[in-house]
Amino acid sequence: MTTLREARDFLLAHRDDLYAARAGFRWPEPATFNWALEWFDAVLAADPATRHRPALRIVDCAEGRETSLSFVELSQRSNRLANLLRAQGLARGDRLLLLMGNEPLLWEVMLAAFKLGIVVIPATLLLTASELEDRIERGGVKAVVTDLGQCAKVDEAGFRGLRLVAGASVPPGWTSLDARMDASADFRPEGETRSDDPLLLYFTSGTTAKPKLVLHTHRSYPVGALTTMYWLGLRPGDVHLNVSSPGWAKHAWSSFFAPWNAGACVLVVNQTRFDAKVLLDAIGKAGATTLCAPPTVWRHLVQENLAAVPHSLRELCAAGEPLNPDVIERVSAAWGLRIRDGYGQTETTAMVANAPGLAAAPGSMGRPLPGYEIEILDADDNPADEGEVCLRLGSSRPAGLMTGYLRDDGTLTGADGALYRTGDVAFRDQGGGLTFVGRSDDVFKSSDYRISPFELESVLIEHASVREAAVVPLADSLRLAVPRAFVALADGARADLETARSIHAHASRRLAPFKRIRELVIVSELPKTVSGKIRRVELRRLDGGEIRDDAVLAQFSERELAG
Repeated sequence: MTTLREARDFLLAHRDDLYAARAGFRWPEPATFNWALEWFDAVLAADPATRHRPALRIVDCAEGRETSLSFVELSQRSNRLANLLRAQGLARGDRLLLLMGNEPLLWEVMLAAFKLGIVVIPATLLLTASELEDRIERGGVKAVVTDLGQCAKVDEAGFRGLRLVAGASVPPGWTSLDARMDASADFRPEGETRSDDPLLLYFTSGTTAKPKLVLHTHRSYPVGALTTMYWLGLRPGDVHLNVSSPGWAKHAWSSFFAPWNAGACVLVVNQTRFDAKVLLDAIGKAGATTLCAPPTVWRHLVQENLAAVPHSLRELCAAGEPLNPDVIERVSAAWGLRIRDGYGQTETTAMVANAPGLAAAPGSMGRPLPGYEIEILDADDNPADEGEVCLRLGSSRPAGLMTGYLRDDGTLTGADGALYRTGDVAFRDQGGGLTFVGRSDDVFKSSDYRISPFELESVLIEHASVREAAVVPLADSLRLAVPRAFVALADGARADLETARSIHAHASRRLAPFKRIRELVIVSELPKTVSGKIRRVELRRLDGGEIRDDAVLAQFSERELAG
């Protein structure tokens, strides 16, 4: 049976030959496996060659300081925390919502929870109290770990379970995590961890009103991240910078599993407000060797004089949405390096990518990575040049695929048939390369965030003046797309700026900032099919005249709405 180390070493040995890597790669299939104990502790933190190497470096630009922790230090810190969490009554199978920014405690909590068999629910700091309440209720959360700045929001969400926070002086009802430093640095697990035991539970936007719950196991993300490691081109001893916020799957991909599978150091650059010059300066000073960032960040970076920036970068990657070819060319001209696009989902690890050593066609998201058998199928499940990206399951099931979407009744769906459908459409060229075409449903990307129109519409129609609502993407030069809302008003409501501002303010209170409505159009009626379904395709083409001019009653920009 192939071990994690053997599979990793095979990919490292064939990092510049995708075809050989695909032909010879085999997924490890252990019956029992705990990545935090059997890889991080037993290998990275135990091997004399790696144990004292930096595992995590956090550069705080606002305070001008850097925190660095070695593999052995993180191992011991997470052991202490695991012992504290156990003493607080947490046990295998319990669910812990992790609401933290990029600070050392986040990595300690992840490792400690994995060692205990606790299921982690990562959450972004951008969530509102009502969104948190939904995640806590549907996620079956037993404990929340956060920082002092988020305590009030958690309390507002109505959570009264185990509330843990760092700091000596904590709010009423909260327990300080500072006592973890007095706990033992020796940790003994209570029994073995099965590789199919639950590990992570992610909330991801879909086409329904409520986000779906994506369940991953002790095998799917830790072992599945071998493909992400391969795409990023990581090597032992690298310093890998991933620009991503905690709470999203990409953070687990590139700021946790992939670099540590390679034995590389995770580098984080914290900024109060994003500044491309500050990030570029930190890249040079920290000696980053590999960089992965969403296209929004790359579009900011190319506005600077890249040719004048000293750096040690060897690999550049982008993910989250297709990257403009002109950005790739401008970076290549300045640094002599090509940004390599990759593709995957919260439901998977990296599936398709422009791998190291392969010439990439402009606009292509690359070729299938080792261990992933990709099929492009039409609506009748026949092979096609353009169609939905699908994974054949059964004996071809990749390790990196989720167990399934967790329903409210505890059952799983979405990855239990003959095929897993990604919901994304791609074009396959004659050479086998894939180019992203778009979503097969109405979910769209804004920067590196997925946005579900139905979720935003459900909030809009809560307003007394709104009868119907539809949200579609509006092209944006920086974010790729931003939410544009069309609303039909209730009887008696006036199509004026006052009404529009009231609707916008309501939505802004209920939605995270990245979901904020950037343009509001008031219409007399929304275009619909014969069966009564809203035709969003016509709303997307508003500027092309697909909706009657006389149907538009008023139109307001974000600046007007903000007042």
